[in-house]
Amino acid sequence: MRLLLVDDENEFVTTLAERLVIRGFEVDYATKAVDALDLAEKNRYDLVVLDMKMPGTSGLELKYMLEQIRPNMKYIFLTGHGSEEDYVAGSQQATHYLVKPVNISILISKINEAVDTHE
Repeated sequence: MRLLLVDDENEFVTTLAERLVIRGFEVDYATKAVDALDLAEKNRYDLVVLDMKMPGTSGLELKYMLEQIRPNMKYIFLTGHGSEEDYVAGSQQATHYLVKPVNISILISKINEAVDTHE
């Protein structure tokens, strides 16, 4: 399964990518919306794990842009700044909405569930 991770926190996203690669996923990551869009242009992903709150372009805005490039990708939102408003918006726009720090086992379960359920 091929994943794209997008989070402005470089240490978080690189560590998460490493942990997912160890568990058998193919993973690319970006810390900026423009880089994520470029990766999506060049590669096909089954699922995108997106940070809700990023400087410049929010996760919701980026999801909309990514959908224009790859309409069949699935999404999971992550946030470290969970608010009720973000939860409602994220829950409606993605398969799952998880709060950081995320348990890797739960994330993997949600990734598998999102891709298996929506194929």
